[in-house]
Amino acid sequence: MRRLSLAVLALTVLALPAAAQGKRPKKYAVTTDRALVVTKDVLVKQGYEVVRVENSGHDYVVWYRRGNKGRGKGKGPPVRMVIHRDLDRVVFLQAPSAILVDIDVQLK
Repeated sequence: MRRLSLAVLALTVLALPAAAQGKRPKKYAVTTDRALVVTKDVLVKQGYEVVRVENSGHDYVVWYRRGNKGRGKGKGPPVRMVIHRDLDRVVFLQAPSAILVDIDVQLK
């Protein structure tokens, strides 16, 4: 019994560093203006409508929503994405991965 508990403890301790290596937001060395233009371009190309952009301290908050795709069914609810300025880097927060992939392609 003691051997089993030691084995479980050892596996737990060894697994902690692996669990702590979660994905962190990617940082881009671009200006906030460039990040904002690319974000708007990607959103429009994917069928979203940019509702408004707010400047909130070190962050830009981009409000967007799904368009009706020409079907006349109305538009989706507003969703927000945050572009955080961090010294000489830009980080995208609260953004869906499908949008981040296209933003990543255009910013590289």
